[in-house]
Amino acid sequence: MSFSTLGLSEEIVRAVTERGYTEPTPIQLQAIPAVLSGGDLLAGAQTGTGKTAGFVLPILHLLSNKVTKGPSEGRPPIRTLILIPTRELAAQVEESVREYGKYLKLNSMTMIGGVNINPQITRLRSRVDILVATPGRLLDHVQQKTVDLSHVEILVLDEADRMLDMGFIRDIKKILALLPKHRQNLLFSATFSDEIKALADGLLNKPAMIEVARRNATADKVSHKVYPVDRDKKRPLLAHLIKQHNWHQVLVFTRTKHGANQLAEYLIKNDIPSLAIHGNKSQSARTRALSEFKDGSLQVLVATDIAARGIDIIDLPHVVNFELPNVPEDYVHRIGRTGRAGQSGDAVSLVCVDELRLLSDIERLIKRDIPEEVVPGFEPDRNAKPEPIQNGRQGGPRPSRGQPSGRSGQRSSASGQARPKAGPAGAGGGFGAAKAPATRRPAGRGR
Repeated sequence: MSFSTLGLSEEIVRAVTERGYTEPTPIQLQAIPAVLSGGDLLAGAQTGTGKTAGFVLPILHLLSNKVTKGPSEGRPPIRTLILIPTRELAAQVEESVREYGKYLKLNSMTMIGGVNINPQITRLRSRVDILVATPGRLLDHVQQKTVDLSHVEILVLDEADRMLDMGFIRDIKKILALLPKHRQNLLFSATFSDEIKALADGLLNKPAMIEVARRNATADKVSHKVYPVDRDKKRPLLAHLIKQHNWHQVLVFTRTKHGANQLAEYLIKNDIPSLAIHGNKSQSARTRALSEFKDGSLQVLVATDIAARGIDIIDLPHVVNFELPNVPEDYVHRIGRTGRAGQSGDAVSLVCVDELRLLSDIERLIKRDIPEEVVPGFEPDRNAKPEPIQNGRQGGPRPSRGQPSGRSGQRSSASGQARPKAGPAGAGGGFGAAKAPATRRPAGRGR
């Protein structure tokens, strides 16, 4: 199956081919005909499946093949609005619009915060067919009456689950009230939570439904591993792993902006080129760091969850959870940066005794036990007691009918040793070592 057989114009197929793509991905095979039909769409796809092209390509086709009369006076209307949760992802999507539409007479622009609004106001005075925007900055323009959304024909909510997680639901509802009632709506989400279903019920009209990946699934070609370590040895362990394995293009996640800064500074002091990106960084600094990371000149990028949403590198080899996320679903989003478009990748987590409960929750969500490996010289103290996690809920083990929640009584390491699991919080349990044979239940059973 080729892109030309999906009904796309010759100009679009030529642009796609020039980017090196010859065969559509599963989400593209289903989404492109659905969007071309003109109906609403509810699509579930994890990151790295090619979902951006799944809606950009048919939108370009529809707009270029349909003549729409704008107002008798003034500038031509905005015909497609693509709402995106983060600045980096918005820039990435708009770049795809430009590259795939390079042979079409369509114009697009990015509307994001963190940059001067005046150049955006100037740009809006000329023709903009496709507007890629973050909700907050779009509402800034609405307030200043510099944007007109009354002629939008197609609305896209991309990464809708993340937009809800970030608290954009009120902004989205304000924006929806400004759009024409009769339009085509496309909603893309990595997961179908109850909140997403509620949003879809109020937004979509008899939508086609596509779900390429299992709910909360992780990419099949991603290798998962846990390195048990004491909390105060995480930084030296990470530096050790990067140097020992000669890792390059390593995306590292921390929970906090302050933690990202501190870790980047530590790695730099250990001769590992690193930069941190998060919400407190200027847009120009974030853009520069992403550019250097993408072209391979920056070895390590340390990021918070929100700041990393726009990172799209087809063959990103390594993602490291320096700290486990407080929300299990965020693990899926984090490691979705690697193992994209059929490539393999490594998802590594450095886990201390404080995070055992979080690890249990993640394993339950992805329905698999993650193998562990203890690095010589970084063996965790089996008598360490869990402490409350900064900026998050208590992550240590919780009692559940005599054993930790969702996990077998022992964990086996890559070296073949079995370690008894930590006991209830405050009981002195932690990662330890024992000579008993490992016992593991099949992934997904009893979860």
